[in-house]
Amino acid sequence: MACAAAGAKVCHVDAAKGMVAWGKENARSSGLEDAPVRWIVDDCAKFVEREIRRGHRYDVIIMDPPSYGRGPGGEVWKLEENLYSFVELTTRVLSDRPLFVLINSYTTGLAPSVLGYLLDVLVTPKHGGHTECAELGLRVTETGLALPCGSTGRWICD
Repeated sequence: MACAAAGAKVCHVDAAKGMVAWGKENARSSGLEDAPVRWIVDDCAKFVEREIRRGHRYDVIIMDPPSYGRGPGGEVWKLEENLYSFVELTTRVLSDRPLFVLINSYTTGLAPSVLGYLLDVLVTPKHGGHTECAELGLRVTETGLALPCGSTGRWICD
């Protein structure tokens, strides 16, 4: 929604129909129901493969891959087994001058540095720039401390 609010044309892809419906509701709640967002229910890897064949390119990629999932044909997705190849695939739809790539993960035990390393290996050599990684957390009102919830890695152009 932040990208749409900033004026970007957005393509939101998720294999889960309910997540796309939730995204549409978030757009309505944010006053962005008329923003240029393509809402697509599809296997993300298959979508990216078609975009590669079509020659479509993106300036920004934001991904929030699941820890575990099953496709309609019984395909199994495990973050620890599939993330590297999926990130490698998505880098093939980056434009010649991308702005950033952001990966969020809520998988227990996945260190933020892993996401940074993936981006350093798969994006930085071709596009330069730098990576940042951090722990995600929810602020605890009473203490001001953060309840750990996951990891994030971001590659940014220089």
